[in-house]
Amino acid sequence: MPTILVTNDDGISSPGIKVLSKTLRSIGDVYVVAPETEQSAVAHALTLHRPLRSEKVGSDTYYVNGTPTDCVIIGVNKILPQRPDIIVSGINNGANIGDDISYSGTVAAAIEGTLLGVPSIAVSLVRDDRADGRLRTKASRFKAAAGFAKELTLKVLDKGLPDNTLLNINVPNSPRIKGVKITKQGKLVYDSSIQELHDPRGNEYYWIGGGVPQWEPGENTDFEAINAGYISVTPVHLDLTNHKAIKYLQKNWGM
Repeated sequence: MPTILVTNDDGISSPGIKVLSKTLRSIGDVYVVAPETEQSAVAHALTLHRPLRSEKVGSDTYYVNGTPTDCVIIGVNKILPQRPDIIVSGINNGANIGDDISYSGTVAAAIEGTLLGVPSIAVSLVRDDRADGRLRTKASRFKAAAGFAKELTLKVLDKGLPDNTLLNINVPNSPRIKGVKITKQGKLVYDSSIQELHDPRGNEYYWIGGGVPQWEPGENTDFEAINAGYISVTPVHLDLTNHKAIKYLQKNWGM
């Protein structure tokens, strides 16, 4: 059976990783190595200035007091008895689409896996926030997302992925998913996402987040697919070079 490393950025106790690891155990030997606490929006951070510790908390289940990237590095190189055949990061409690990919610890774990030469995918479930601000994501939605993650894991194990490429998957929070679309990354702009506030003593402080997201129009984007009720599968390439810009600079800058 294939060896599967499961991680996330929501922490070892999140419902998403529990459902995901349980589902994947039907197709492989699953090892869970996840952050001890929530690490949302830490991106591809690596802990260099303090020691890291891991602790076994269940059958082939460990937490690390670090970031998702730390978990992948330590899991692959120290905890797992052999190199994993695939890394599955998630299920994130909230979408990772558009520019959020750059901040996501869930996606960063898959990026690190890809850098290590292990086929990797990141799976996120769109969060259902109601007016009262409480999370209303049903357990059945996580099960549906885990079921699709299982299908995709089998496909990747069978067919592989292009070089330096991971898959970023987002699943609508809906009982009626229309299908699957291969998409491109959308463009997200937050309006007034930095709040300027004052504490009881009148001292000024800032709070990042809380802005209203605005999406730039675009065909076949991850946002468009999710909004229409489809699962979005976006291939993300690790080469950040703007190859068209190379020709532009050579031509216009004489370089």
